[in-house]
Amino acid sequence: MGIREAVSRSTLADANSNRDWRIYADFAQRLINQARQLYSCEDLGIDLTNTVYALDSTTIDLCLSVFPWANFRTTKAAVKLHTLLDLRGNIPSFIHISDGKMHDVKALDLLIPEPGAIYVMDRGYIDFARLFALHLTGAFFVTGSQVKP
Repeated sequence: MGIREAVSRSTLADANSNRDWRIYADFAQRLINQARQLYSCEDLGIDLTNTVYALDSTTIDLCLSVFPWANFRTTKAAVKLHTLLDLRGNIPSFIHISDGKMHDVKALDLLIPEPGAIYVMDRGYIDFARLFALHLTGAFFVTGSQVKP
């Protein structure tokens, strides 16, 4: 490529700060769509033709002194990663990063439901109005309590 010496990290940071983040988001979405097509016929181990999604979130703890914008508690910083995983190929089809205080059920408001798809989620997503809205789109859902060994 004609690069004769190591590229400094500040050069990469400057280059990334001048690019619109949506370029990367669009590129990631195209890769996800290609991967989902490759795995669309993968066997789930059960006799279903529907797309099956698992919806869950995880809280990522951060250092409050380094990430003061990520207020979670008075002495702790965090963000929450909400993920919708296509179980054919385990490919994330939706990811949303929120502040650590956002309740899991609010992620249902951000989804564009796919008619005929099955959404599997834990009891943190039980909100009858939101689940009824999911039902009205022709999607199915499975909720339940968390299984603890």
